[in-house]
Amino acid sequence: MQQETLGIVGVNLIYGAFYKYHKPKKLLKYLYDHIDRDTLEIDMVNFSGPNFKNVDNRIMSLQLIRNDMTDAVMFGPDGNNLLPAAILYKKNILALRGSFRPVTKVNMEMFEKSYEIFIRDPAVDEENSIVIFEITLSNLKASGEIDESDFMDRAKLLCSLGHSVMISKFQEYYKLVEYFNNYTKAKIGLTMGVNNLVDIFDEKYYRHLSGGILEAFGKLFFKELIVYLYPMKNPETGQIMTSNNVKVHPRMKELYKFFKYNGKVMDIIDYDPEIMGIFSRDVLKKIQNGEGGWEEMLPEGISETIKKEHLFMRTTPQLKEKA
Repeated sequence: MQQETLGIVGVNLIYGAFYKYHKPKKLLKYLYDHIDRDTLEIDMVNFSGPNFKNVDNRIMSLQLIRNDMTDAVMFGPDGNNLLPAAILYKKNILALRGSFRPVTKVNMEMFEKSYEIFIRDPAVDEENSIVIFEITLSNLKASGEIDESDFMDRAKLLCSLGHSVMISKFQEYYKLVEYFNNYTKAKIGLTMGVNNLVDIFDEKYYRHLSGGILEAFGKLFFKELIVYLYPMKNPETGQIMTSNNVKVHPRMKELYKFFKYNGKVMDIIDYDPEIMGIFSRDVLKKIQNGEGGWEEMLPEGISETIKKEHLFMRTTPQLKEKA
């Protein structure tokens, strides 16, 4: 059966190379002609050579996810796709999930501060560690449909900062951790804000599981996982929310205490209070409305790239005409 499947893929690939080389997205789809999607997973593809000089492999990565060919794809700072199994194998992994629309100073501080704590762990070998900026598919569906140009804008900025990016289908954190556990038994760190932690303790996300939230938490806080928690200022009271005063559902309080007191949740305490109020959605609104003052909310060099390449500006008619 494996021989037969690979034979069909080979024929489809030869057909695509001859007749669909000018339409790489269709070439990818045709790989599954006469093959059940449950039979074969394609988790990496790279287009190279003269006929594909205008193809961006990051867009092709996105196609693999959109076409249900795989659960997660990765690409490096150079824009080329990476094989997740090879990159993640036996590695210590620190993952930061976000929309990164665009990447802000807060995102970078969350990464830098959590990474400092992560590599100080005696069980973590820095040489054998990888940092991943992860975007879940639901975060790409800003307006119901996936906008490829919007995705590319985020990818370009993260790659320009020298980071590896993962696009995944995992809406829930426990599925992401389960995926990592397929490739490594080493330390896994998740960096998140207080609001994300509150969502994790919301039962509505786990109703489809036979074991409910307990099943999900068994997978999430499996063995070597630690959550690095970035604080949040309560907009109503001005109080700084940390793992010590976070408000979870009353039914979840004891469960939360169990993980907190077992060292599974660690606060990032060395943060800059001046930038805590920066949110990607506010920066995006300013950019699209042509307002000023957003430049200082972003890491060095990012605002220049956004202006130079007119990133995130396509919804503004005036800027469309200028471009």
